[in-house]
Amino acid sequence: MRKDYKRIGDHIQLVDERNKDLQVKQLLGLSISKQFIPSVANIIGTDMENYKIIRKNQFACSTMQVRRDKKMPVALLQEVDEAIISQAYPIFEVKDDEQLLPEYLMMWFTRSEFDREACFHAVGGVRGSLEWEDFCGMQLPIPSINKQHEIVKEYNVIQNRITLNNQLVQKLEETAQAIYKQWFVEGIDKKKLPEGWSVGKLPDLIEVKYGKAYSHLEEGNIPLYGSGGLMGNVNKALYTKSSVLIPRKGTLSNIMFVNHPFWCVDTMFYSTFKDEANGYYAYYILKQLDFEALNQGSAVPSMTTAFLNDIDVVLPSKNILGSFNDKLKIVIVHKENLEEENQKLTELKQLLLSKLATVEN
Repeated sequence: MRKDYKRIGDHIQLVDERNKDLQVKQLLGLSISKQFIPSVANIIGTDMENYKIIRKNQFACSTMQVRRDKKMPVALLQEVDEAIISQAYPIFEVKDDEQLLPEYLMMWFTRSEFDREACFHAVGGVRGSLEWEDFCGMQLPIPSINKQHEIVKEYNVIQNRITLNNQLVQKLEETAQAIYKQWFVEGIDKKKLPEGWSVGKLPDLIEVKYGKAYSHLEEGNIPLYGSGGLMGNVNKALYTKSSVLIPRKGTLSNIMFVNHPFWCVDTMFYSTFKDEANGYYAYYILKQLDFEALNQGSAVPSMTTAFLNDIDVVLPSKNILGSFNDKLKIVIVHKENLEEENQKLTELKQLLLSKLATVEN
């Protein structure tokens, strides 16, 4: 055993409390991103008495298919006092929180190094699962309880700021969409448009182009985007101006507006603007569409240029588009600044997590 490292199993114990009287109603699931989520399971006709109760400061985990997913889903319940969860998930708790803080342990579980070690141990398990004994045999450094409190407090300051920024980003996005609807949706009659307005197609506003493969690129500081969002950073830009990014495959509704040089993968479209003032307008036109319902693919959701280029759009007068662009820019730039701050805060959070391996009293 490494110096100052302790076995996880020496500090945790399994809990198996069932919902016998059906008093607990809130049903949660467990995500691969190590969070509790509202369950989407069909529970009609299910005996909920056999579901496990999880209480505040207890953990739920999944040891199945760790090798396949390259992650061990595990989460600490803190948002509510109690909930129920599938009996398939082991529930455990810290034996003595005067020796080990649950929040500190959860920080350790959040580290990418923890997932790599879990994946290593899962190689020998059935269907790539992590045996409970192997999980308990994994180790972590446990400094003094005062040091743990200090580390958790520092981590929470960063995480709380990220959470607050995300809430502000959501409010700004809602504000921008409300402005779009007020200007171009509510009270607009396509049969009787204001003077100088007309009806056209999406290509009257933007030109849709294909993203490209990135395997030949090296790591750098240019954002790399896929249908799920930011994938990493590369050393070369595919396009250096503002653009609307549209997934070709996967999460079709994840339309993105980027205001900086970028590279997008070959499962994405990017766009060039016929006029600089068209950008935000085209973005919010696409954001209003239900791309999942309009899916052009079958097993794997996909989108085509033919479909995009045939989308009907209202073409406001140039001065109206310019005014809208100026108004939206204030909101969007604020939103982008918060997102950039969150990216830096996330990097700081990862640095703090990486230092746990060498923490001292």
